[in-house]
Amino acid sequence: MLTTARGLSILALAALTTACGGGDGRQVLTVYSPHGREMLQAFEKRFEAANPTIDLQYVDMGSQEVFDRVRSEKANPQADVWWGAPANMFEQAAADSMLQPFTPSWATAVPAEAKDPEGYWFGTYITPEVIAYNTQVVPAAEAPKDWDDVLDPRWKGKVLIRDPMASGTMRTIFGMVVQRGLRATGDTAQGFQWLRRLDANTKQYVLNPTMLYQMLARQEGHVTLWALPDIEMVRAQYPIEYTIPTSGTPLIVDAVAIVRGAPNAEAARVFVEYIGGNAALGPAVREFFRLPARTDFPQDSMPPRLRAAQEKLVAEPMDWKLLQERGNEWMRHWDENVRNRGGK
Repeated sequence: MLTTARGLSILALAALTTACGGGDGRQVLTVYSPHGREMLQAFEKRFEAANPTIDLQYVDMGSQEVFDRVRSEKANPQADVWWGAPANMFEQAAADSMLQPFTPSWATAVPAEAKDPEGYWFGTYITPEVIAYNTQVVPAAEAPKDWDDVLDPRWKGKVLIRDPMASGTMRTIFGMVVQRGLRATGDTAQGFQWLRRLDANTKQYVLNPTMLYQMLARQEGHVTLWALPDIEMVRAQYPIEYTIPTSGTPLIVDAVAIVRGAPNAEAARVFVEYIGGNAALGPAVREFFRLPARTDFPQDSMPPRLRAAQEKLVAEPMDWKLLQERGNEWMRHWDENVRNRGGK
């Protein structure tokens, strides 16, 4: 039987031993997440205010890095919660016995395709991928409108790409390209040829999202491919805007799960219950531009730009199971045969 959120309370945490607690006596909760420092700091404060007996400590890293770290720590888990990454990564983690089931009360509002039937993970947000550009050097009318536009020779040496080996977002975009070729020809060659052409236009594969935004703002590159919520967040700080690819874009189910053998499982259940609940979902949508996976979130509570973007989205027909099964193989091939070869 799956654990449920019924009866879960902060009082239960008070009964836990302080052996795993922080220096101030609170229960330590370790969260691995790719959501970025700004969002993680904001929710650390919100969560701790709502749960004063818990000391939330986060580790900010790329989603592939989270997966690899949770897997490497499987014999001696250090994290309690994994918050954020494409659902196919969580599916693989569940299959590899890296997660433990827990069904929060808000799970009934999440559609079947956005949650694990056995309760190992649940979607929190839907993340579209977009094409971003520096508005100081690229007029809106001249910005790429679709994925193929980024291959135009005019962008040679002007494209910045987040290193896909560490990024679930970029792995998904690259996987989309390979899958398009498979659907058209039955082979991966067409997709990898597309990626070679992208490589020919790419100036640099950037180590982390912050560097990506800063380099784009400094005009070290003019165009990039990234996630809509993150670009919305940095628009106030940097001269960056985005277009929604007209032919379709992956709509990533971004999920949350408890790590199997979590040192502080009770606190982990409190966090998962909180993060998909109304108290956290509203700020995530309004302040961090996250499209909710829950179907009961009121549309009129969404920021106008986010509602407008949602209306323009064309969902790419992704085969998530295939991406889960062959994604690592495709990325190894890209890393060994495409990266930094100038399209050769």
